[in-house]
Amino acid sequence: MPHIPTSKERRALGQARRKQVHRQDHGRWDAKLRQRNPLDLIDESMRGRVPSLIALKYERMLASPFGFFRGAVPAMAADLALLPHTGIVNQICGDAHVRNLGAFAAPDGRLVFDINDFDETIRGPFEWDLKRLATSLVLAAREVSGGGGAKHGEEAVLKFVASYRKLIETLARLPVIDVARYQVHRLQRISPVSDALLKAERATPLHSLEMLTEARKGGRVFRSEPPVLRRLDPRQARPVLASLKAYRETLQPERQHFLAQYRAVDVGFKVVGTGSVGLRDFVAYLEGNGPRDPLFLQVKEQPGSAYAPYLAATPAAGHQGRRVAEGQRAMQFASDPFLGWTTIANREYLVRQLSDHKGNIEIEDLKGQGLTDYAEMCGELLARGHARSGDACQLAGYLGNGEKFGAAIAKFAEAYADQTEVDWKALKKARGGSANGGATRSK
Repeated sequence: MPHIPTSKERRALGQARRKQVHRQDHGRWDAKLRQRNPLDLIDESMRGRVPSLIALKYERMLASPFGFFRGAVPAMAADLALLPHTGIVNQICGDAHVRNLGAFAAPDGRLVFDINDFDETIRGPFEWDLKRLATSLVLAAREVSGGGGAKHGEEAVLKFVASYRKLIETLARLPVIDVARYQVHRLQRISPVSDALLKAERATPLHSLEMLTEARKGGRVFRSEPPVLRRLDPRQARPVLASLKAYRETLQPERQHFLAQYRAVDVGFKVVGTGSVGLRDFVAYLEGNGPRDPLFLQVKEQPGSAYAPYLAATPAAGHQGRRVAEGQRAMQFASDPFLGWTTIANREYLVRQLSDHKGNIEIEDLKGQGLTDYAEMCGELLARGHARSGDACQLAGYLGNGEKFGAAIAKFAEAYADQTEVDWKALKKARGGSANGGATRSK
């Protein structure tokens, strides 16, 4: 029978990883390490996207350094891969930033707050998530303060990492089943989170029905608000609806039963986010027990994770929608009951509910003390996600009890936020100062 390491041995394994990467070495960033131009990497990530929407993605990236950061995961993935890493691997969000957490309805109807975007999820070094979320805290602090906020950003990052480290230590001492059951409390006392929960409370399926559809003879159909929302004609809608049969098989049997009680009414195409702009994103409007019982499903195209090329152990094949769904289930305490995957015309898609009791954080919500409080809670949620999908004992062994790791992550976050601003300015220059002005930078 193979030896299964004890918790003490696993903690020692984590501590030994400090020889591979000293904790203070996480503060390192130098653009001279780069082997590729980040704008080339972003250009390449546009291949296969809807051509008419590429300008819109660049427009959203040009809006601010934080907007650029949201759309530049391929560049940051390449940058992180240049640095030595711990080799302590768990499921990572991959696109951890302050706006990729939000409120949503759990299967039992309760509103919960957690990481809620997993398009880039993959098994990778735990610190990659921390470095990305920490950088987003610095960029958010700068944006809400009009370009300043250096001290406030550093304070938020230190709180974030300290919170992560403390909860990892707590979870490393709990019975395994209690780690699986662990819930983060006090969410209502953090103003940005309580605001998101209030938004989620109002975001009912009937509210989505009013926002997304309009009355026509014979019933309601999707509105036409190009380029962000348009109704598909029957020929375009047919393959989307046909794909729901394969999607249904990815659900648990009892959820298949509930889905079978809904009938398809209409199909639309919707633009969402920043990094996802240009990917095919369909929305299906279904009706259950009458017109006051709508269900909206998002059928979202999933290319491979931007981190996959840099992780040798990652399987080359596999359904990308399934990658996202299973990564989400691994990290979240409670996931969308209608989370699954399907395929349309050889493209792979994630399927989930759209806007069912969902509420997001806005950058403006993170002013003053709100950012620091929010950062502390982000640390707890990320720690829980990593412990659920990895080994809290190894993580605790590596992190220890001191402040070296937190100080290093804060140093990296400031440096990489500076780099993001440089790259954003380069994109502005390359595109003539606006998303529609000038062609993409020449190679």
